[in-house]
Amino acid sequence: MRYFLWTLRLALFLLVLSFAVKNTDIVAVHYYLGYQWQAPLVVVLLVFFCLGVLVGIVANLGHMLRRRREVVALRRELNARSRAGEAPVRPADAGGAT
Repeated sequence: MRYFLWTLRLALFLLVLSFAVKNTDIVAVHYYLGYQWQAPLVVVLLVFFCLGVLVGIVANLGHMLRRRREVVALRRELNARSRAGEAPVRPADAGGAT
């Protein structure tokens, strides 16, 4: 399985590398007020791909932090119950249905 993954990674790397070599033409990205940026097409695509990933991470950050706070609160509750000598509540017992 390890060799298969390394072969797949190498094939993906070669595919991306060949794409980068084939797309070295200069393109212009036009902004407002007459500003423009000229760079190779592969660089423009890479920059905007990274910006898209960054926007996705920032958009998901609120959900991740909320879940992390919930996990910390549940761990505190579990520790408090174990110190008090109570039996831990299992998910099937908490809902009342079996």
